[in-house]
Formats: sequence, structure tokens, C-alpha cells
Amino acid sequence: MDYHAAADFLSDLRRFALDPGTESIRSLLAHLDDPHEGVEFVQIAGSNGKGSTARMTESILREAGYRVGLYTSPHFDDVRERIRVGGRKIPESAVVEFVERVRPFLVERAVEGDPLTSFETLTAMSLWYFGRSDVDVAVLEVGMGGRLDATSVVDPVAAAVTAVSLEHTDILGDTLDDIAAEKVTVAPADAPLVTGATGEARDAVCRHAPDALTVGVADESPDVTVRYGGLVNHTEARVDIAGADWRVETRVPMPGSYQARNAGVAAVLARQAGGDRVTDAAVATGLRGAHWPGRFEVMERDPLTVLDGAHNPGACRAVADTLDDCDYADLHLVFGAMHDKDHREMVAALPEAASVQACAPDHERAADPAVLAAAFEAASGSDVSTAPTVAAGLDRARAAADPDDCVLVVGSLFAVAEARRIWSRLAVSHRVDTVDDAAALFDRSNADANADVTEEGVHRVVTIRLDRREARAVELAAGRAGATAVTSEYRTGRELRETVIAGTRAELRGVVDGLAGDGRLAGLADRLRDRIGLGDGAPEHGYPWEERPSVMGILNVTPDSFHDGGEYFDPTAAVERAEAMVAAGADVIDVGGESTRPGADPVPVDEEIERVRPVIEALDDLDALVSIDTRKAAVGRAALEAGADVLNDVTGLADPEMRFLAAEYDVPVVVMHSIDAPVVPDRAVPYDDVVGDVIDELAERVALAERAGLDREKVIVDPGLGFGKSAVQNFELLDRLDEFRALGCPILLGHSHKSMFGHVGRAAGERLPATVAATALAVDRGADVVRVHDVAENVAAVRTAVATADAAGTPDAWRE
Repeated sequence: MDYHAAADFLSDLRRFALDPGTESIRSLLAHLDDPHEGVEFVQIAGSNGKGSTARMTESILREAGYRVGLYTSPHFDDVRERIRVGGRKIPESAVVEFVERVRPFLVERAVEGDPLTSFETLTAMSLWYFGRSDVDVAVLEVGMGGRLDATSVVDPVAAAVTAVSLEHTDILGDTLDDIAAEKVTVAPADAPLVTGATGEARDAVCRHAPDALTVGVADESPDVTVRYGGLVNHTEARVDIAGADWRVETRVPMPGSYQARNAGVAAVLARQAGGDRVTDAAVATGLRGAHWPGRFEVMERDPLTVLDGAHNPGACRAVADTLDDCDYADLHLVFGAMHDKDHREMVAALPEAASVQACAPDHERAADPAVLAAAFEAASGSDVSTAPTVAAGLDRARAAADPDDCVLVVGSLFAVAEARRIWSRLAVSHRVDTVDDAAALFDRSNADANADVTEEGVHRVVTIRLDRREARAVELAAGRAGATAVTSEYRTGRELRETVIAGTRAELRGVVDGLAGDGRLAGLADRLRDRIGLGDGAPEHGYPWEERPSVMGILNVTPDSFHDGGEYFDPTAAVERAEAMVAAGADVIDVGGESTRPGADPVPVDEEIERVRPVIEALDDLDALVSIDTRKAAVGRAALEAGADVLNDVTGLADPEMRFLAAEYDVPVVVMHSIDAPVVPDRAVPYDDVVGDVIDELAERVALAERAGLDREKVIVDPGLGFGKSAVQNFELLDRLDEFRALGCPILLGHSHKSMFGHVGRAAGERLPATVAATALAVDRGADVVRVHDVAENVAAVRTAVATADAAGTPDAWRE
């Protein structure tokens, strides 16, 4: 069984239980030997805000040092998004393993007339995965209600009801009191229930949970007070949370006054579950780092383009309130909702718009766009049209908007998911030299094994994840152009599939041209055009790596770095070393004041600044750029003030301030993929395909930097050799380095003297030849910057690789 077959099996299960409750999931978990026992759980119910609150709670607990699982719904593109450990999606291999193990049991239950639902099974998979992953605590978003929800199979150590409104009245009851009675059953045995409900709903919660701990604004006399301070920038808002003996002032990356309540609920839940380890600092940093797609997510600024998954009248009112804080002229709506929602009330809750594009997400519950358009026409004088797809509606709205306008996609998370692909979708070019290489790529992408891969198909191969409709359009366009396009068979249409497109440059140009004429495929043709090399190219900013592959020389002003610790700890020695590296051909000097070697102790901010600042100031007249290697924004700021030109962050922007610092100073930032920094030795990290997984995880970090205001071309990606990867995986990343070009960013490789070369028989202290060889390979495979200790030898390797490409008539091969 491949992954898509497993995902289809999960999606094809019954949607609704014949007899709601926890007995069915208990039986499945018993079949799995109750893997969830031993895990502590936080359970979050509510009509709105439970997903955001779950993400905030998980982020705080991770910041406090816990290994945390997170279970949410729905997903955008991939069912694996629902289940995460340490922020990483459950691997495809684990999904397959789970389905193969439970399928006979589920089939037998279905034959007996007592089937489990898809949600029950996904919940069981999350508990199974959390148990096998040895998480300390797992945060569960309740699906519906509380008492009858599958997540209530656990006994939580902390739980919340975020809000209560009239929803699912056919199951939960006709009144707020009835619904509150169902939801408060998630309350833990040994801690008070936490709630952010307001007004009548809050009264109902407290009637059924008299000891509930309330979170709200001051005039509600809550147990924990929250204050919403409004937007600080285009993506963050200020919040102030105060308990009886604690207080936190921070920012959240999800604007809206309702998110202040969610943040307060999350802070209390994390403190209940995490105890003394959850400090005020952990709460502040955790909340600021709790990015959550599709919750008032700002994608662009000219025009202001916002995605929000508001799916009922209350959520739409909250979005309208948040828009009041934004500075824009006219509003342009893209609206796609499910057929079982109150469209008229949702429309009434939203601000009046200059134009509306009513559309239907690709979902069986999606409302007819004509019905949605009628609701808008009845409520306002907006210019209302229907669009064939969400992407087409978004394209029209952006075309109609002036730079000072606002475009809002709203109505459901399913509509938001389709819109978000305009920015998040990646097209990956692959190095394919033989028919066997092409066949292996088709196999790795779970594409049709019977695909006819010919010699003509090895010139250029691109993979891109598409929905069923898009895949069919690409296959037709490829057929007309003489190219090959193959996608794994669709059954349910609920998962994006990877499409493999192969052909000559001319054939792929024909595919793009064929797609460009279809307005329903807005953005897809452009994404493929850029990856195939038919676009206009990225703007240049005058950095050395834009002209040719560059060498970054490592300057560790530390006593304990793995290769040269202590050699340049003295500032005078450090400056002499930097001058020598520049004389040898280094384009960038990377100054670091904290080691990330295995077992390294953290260095206090002030001490790290004192190590690097005098060196950077002394390098002011150096004929090279100066980079600061740090994971702390405070150190980065001090370095930039001292004259540094580049930020190099081995944690991939884990410090929430780092991306805004790069945007403020308008400097390049290196974003590295890392599981742990400092490195944790011998930690087994699961990957399905290390290259694809690292690209996928880096994509969101790059997007964060871009949305902070930094040009994508100034975000340099580093696959992070040695940081949570085995030696074999490091070599695979090196071999397939060109695939990182899909991110649209310069590529840096840091491989100098690393333990990966022990795999080829090179002990510590004997790794210079292997490092030089890897440098040449890296440049051949597309590296823009190599980060090394030994500059002269590696400059020679770079120049040799470039000269070889020149002689072959492909002087820009390192870019493609």
C-alpha cells in the first residue's frame, strides 16, 4: 500500500457515526493495545477559536522544552497536517503503517454494520502516533461538542471551552445552554475547566462547570484578564494577559481581539499542563511563534491580501472587527462557504465590499456560487460575480484591487486552503540523467508505475502537487504538447497528489502555454513557468552570489566550536583570520559567538554580543560582507548595529523577532533547516524523503520571512547538513541540492569538516579533502554560497566547478 491509497482509505470511511460516543474509538484503541496510555493530554473544545488555541498551547509547551503532539482539523492539502509532533507532520510511512494495521479491524466492523468514522479513525491514529513518539503532552482539538466526541476517549490534565454558539443543533441541542452542557464535559478531573466564552454563553458554561476559570476583558471580571492592544505591524497584534500572580505582554501572529482571549486560554492551559517549566518568558515567546495558516493570515501588502477561515456568523463578525484595525481603501471579497452554513448571517456580518467573487471550493459540501451571490445581492449593493474556482476568484479580486485596497478570502477553511496554494505551492525541478533516474522519480512520487518514460523524458522533469481538476488539466496540456504528465490515481479528491511532468524544454513550454489560457488555473502556469526556467528571473541586489557561486568563511569567536574552537577567540586573532580569508577569496565572513556542536552550552545574550561585536566593528573596512551567525535576534540586532550585513540563523527563525529584524534592516537572512540547535546526538528523525521533507518545512519558514516584509531573493536557504540528519541523508541532500531551487531563494551549503565525512572514512582532522570535493559537487548542483573553514582550497574548488560549466557551454548551470 502506498501513501495515497492509505489516505484514500481514511477519507472514504463514514463521515458521521450511527451512534455518537467514544465506544467505537475505545475498541479501536484496544485493538492497538491502548497506545495513548502514558501520554498527558490537553483537550480544547469550542464553537470558534479552538484550532488557534490548540496551536498556541502547543507552541508555549514546546517553548518550555516539552515534546508536544498536536491534533487539529481540518487539513488544507494533506491529511498529515492534522497530526504533528515537535511541529513536524506525521510521516507518510507512519500513515501507511497505521492503515495496514487497522484496516482488517475496520473492514470487519463495517461488515458487522458498526463502522467507525473517518474522524474517529484519524483521532485514533493521532493517539497511536503520539504514544509511539514518546511525547510528553499532546494537545487535541475537539471535533464537535465534547461528551460524544472521539477525542473524549482521553482523560485530560487540562481542558478548555473557547467559545459557545449555536452550531450542530441537530446533535448538540437547540440552545446555548444545551450546547454548553455538551462541551463542558471535557473538563479534567483535577483542574478547573478554562473558558473564553462571553455573555450568555459564559453564563451557560459556568452553570454546568461552576469552578470554571474564566478568561476575558476587565469589565467581565474574569479570573484571567486579557487586553487586546491592536496591530503592531501588518501581521502581529499586541496582547496583555494577567493572572492572579503572573502577567505576560507579548505579540501574537493572528490579529483580532478574539485571539487575545484565545491566547489567554492557551496560556492558562499551558501553565496547568506544564507546571513551573512554563515561565512567563515561555508563554510570551510561544505565543509569538504560534503561526497558524488561514487565521487572518496576511499574504501580501499591495494590495493587503488576507486569508481567514471564518465559517460562521460569529467568526465573520470577528474578521470584520479585525479589518477595522487595518488601513485600506476598498474591500474585495472572495467568498466560498459550505452549504450547511447560515450564508445570510455570514454576509451580514462582513463589511460592505466594492466587489465580491462568490465561488465553490472543491468539496462535496460546498455551496453553489449562485446561492452565495444571491445572498450578497440581497444584502448590499456590492458588485457581485461568480467564479469557477477559488483561485480564479482570487485572481479577479486581485486584478480589481488597487494597491491600497484589501482582498479578503473568507467563508471556510476549504476556500482558504485553495487560495493559499497560490503562494505555497512548489514546483520542483529534478536532475534526471537517464531513463532509470526518471522512472525512480515517478516511483518516488507515487505516480502511475505504467508511465511511458522515454529518452525524451529525461531532459527536464518537474514535480508539483495538484488537486484532481488541476492534474487532469496538466495531463491534457502535456498530451497536446508532446510531454509526459502522470499523477497517482485519484479516488476521493481530498488529497493533493504529486504530478510528474517530463519532457524537453520546448514541450514543457507548450504545457505552460496550454495552461495559461485557462482562467480557472490562475497562478499554476506562472509557477511552472518559473521553475522550468521560462520566467523573467529574480531581481538582483548586488550580492556576490548573484553573479557567481560565493565562499563564506567561518570565523568562530568561541572557545568550544567543533573544528576550530578557541583558535580565534581573541579579537585580534579573529580579525587577522578574517583578513586572511578575504585575501584568499572569501566573499562573506561569518562571525559566530556560540557553538551549535553536540552538547554545547547556551551562551547568554550579553556574553555572545561581547564576543562578536568588537570583531564585527574591527571588520568595518573589510572588502567583503560580514555575516552574524546567531539564533538570537538581540545578538543579530547588536551585530547589525556594529556593521554586519547578513543574518545567519541556524534555527530557521525560531526567534520570532528575527524575521522582522531582517526586514527592518533589509538585509539577507540565512534560514537553515534544523531539528535541534545545538545538535542532539543520535536523535532519530523520521523522514519519508529527506529532500522533499526539508524543502516542505523550509517553505513555511521562507514564507514567514517574506510576509515580515523581506524580498524572497534575500532569504537564503540552508538544508542544514548534520542538524537532525544522518550521514546518508546529508549526502542525499548534497546530491539533490538543485531541487531547493523550487523555493525561489539562493542556496547555502554548510558542510565544512562535518561528521558526515566519517561515512567515507575520514576521521575528525582529516576532512579537508572531502570538504573540498563536496564544495565542487555543491556548486555543480546549484549552491550559491558554500560555508567553509578553509577558504583558499574551497575557492579553488568553486572556480574549478564554474570553469567546467563554462567549458561545457552552460555557464549558469549552477543556477538551474
